[in-house]
Amino acid sequence: QVQLVESGGGLVQAGGSLRLSCVASGRAFSSYSMGWFRQAPGKEREFVAAISRRSFNTDYADSVKGRFTISRDNAKNTVYLQMTSLKAEDTAVYYCAAAQIWTLSSNRNDYNDWGQGTQVTVSS
Repeated sequence: QVQLVESGGGLVQAGGSLRLSCVASGRAFSSYSMGWFRQAPGKEREFVAAISRRSFNTDYADSVKGRFTISRDNAKNTVYLQMTSLKAEDTAVYYCAAAQIWTLSSNRNDYNDWGQGTQVTVSS
């Protein structure tokens, strides 16, 4: 099991940028594939981005491709989500999650451990 704590959310104008961070503690961070998900009010939690254990592979939802970048620093037990060209529809609570799988996954059911979430609000 791994404990996850997100930070970096806030209020930003449309077109702006934010970088989210997620620090992990517990078992070896490098043994987990990591993902970011988000949940807007009244909507289901949806996949945003994922990164493999050694950063060899990444995956993105179509809605964020070209605007968001996921990365990780295993020495710091941290995964990041750099968000640029933000839109009002990006407003949501953003969660990081950890999965003990060898590949990437956009399926939230593959993720065993979740953070508490950080709010991102984009004003138009």
